[in-house]
Amino acid sequence: MPAFAYSARTAEGAPESGTLEAAGRREALAALRARGLRVADLREAGGAEAAKARDGEPAPDASLRLPFLESLDDLVRGGLSAGEAVRLLSQRLRTGPLRALCAHVWARLGEGQSLSSALATLPAVFDSHTVHLVAAGEATGSLQGVLGRLIRHFTEQAEFRQRLVRAMIYPLVICIVAAGVVAFFVLFLLPRLRPLLDSLGGELPLSARILVALAELAVAGFPAALVAAAVGWAWLRRRRRTEAGRAATDAALLRVPLLGTLATRIAVLNFCETLASLLENGVTTAQALRMAEKSAPNRAIRAQLRAATDRVLEGEGLARALGRTGVFPSLLLDRITVAEQTGNLAPGLRDVARSYRAQLDRWLGALANTFSTVVLVAAFALVGLIAFAIVSAVFSVGFRL
Repeated sequence: MPAFAYSARTAEGAPESGTLEAAGRREALAALRARGLRVADLREAGGAEAAKARDGEPAPDASLRLPFLESLDDLVRGGLSAGEAVRLLSQRLRTGPLRALCAHVWARLGEGQSLSSALATLPAVFDSHTVHLVAAGEATGSLQGVLGRLIRHFTEQAEFRQRLVRAMIYPLVICIVAAGVVAFFVLFLLPRLRPLLDSLGGELPLSARILVALAELAVAGFPAALVAAAVGWAWLRRRRRTEAGRAATDAALLRVPLLGTLATRIAVLNFCETLASLLENGVTTAQALRMAEKSAPNRAIRAQLRAATDRVLEGEGLARALGRTGVFPSLLLDRITVAEQTGNLAPGLRDVARSYRAQLDRWLGALANTFSTVVLVAAFALVGLIAFAIVSAVFSVGFRL
């Protein structure tokens, strides 16, 4: 029998909280009301884990957010209300995590909650950004438009992540192939060729001997390097378990060449896109800024954005406050200034995010191509050096014979 965590007030107004076992949420509400309590909050213990299907299906996670919103939007555009759409999805979907998600949301709607409140009970799936936008759509009667903008926002984010992964896969494959070719020559071919040359009175050139010595040193030190890497990874994970540790490691990441630039640009893009999406859907500027600052994955940048939000709420202009962070490019700040002065901040931010995304895509493409080219040239140079050493050694033996 599931357990429910509740917070309520007694008839005298005293606060009371605890847990209660009941067959379902409706039964738990009835039991609490029978005790004379006014329920303020009631959640199934375990959060999203409690929303898993009773037949053993996995609990819903953030990967279901976009499929759920797309399915809901299709039915809402077809003329159904949001509640009827969720009910239909919970009945028509037979298996899978999406069915468990729809069944959980429909159960909350059946208890009288709004759609945004029902989504808020699944924080592992729906972030505060999504919940606030859905609430704004319900309040203004523009839920269909909100769903469309949310789908566009998350689709663009998913496509960007896919492009980022694709941009990194090719250089990684090139590195693996190049390392394999060099390892074959240095660790397999040259060690077998050296005894043959020694028996014939020849020897490898100095460059080849240096490569072989370095390879032997790398093989001898590989176990120690592997242990050191494992210890370092364990220390890093332990360090990032605390908020102070995550902030410190994120700040250190910003000082790493290329990685720091990538983290900064992703944070700027996320902030502009999230802020534009929130403002387009009627969220107040103060709420939108507070939610947008949390979209930055890097906590050091997030702290700077929080300070910028504080300055904006004190009356400073958005572009000026963002400029103090040192994160945003000057041209981008100029465009935000123009959008502020013309009263078109939300459309202006959307245009800024769109152009900045295109710039980031081009930068990633150029970075991937440059890195791949450097790795290929280095690998070919090493292979050429080894081949030259082998040919030189063979010719030297031939001349002696």
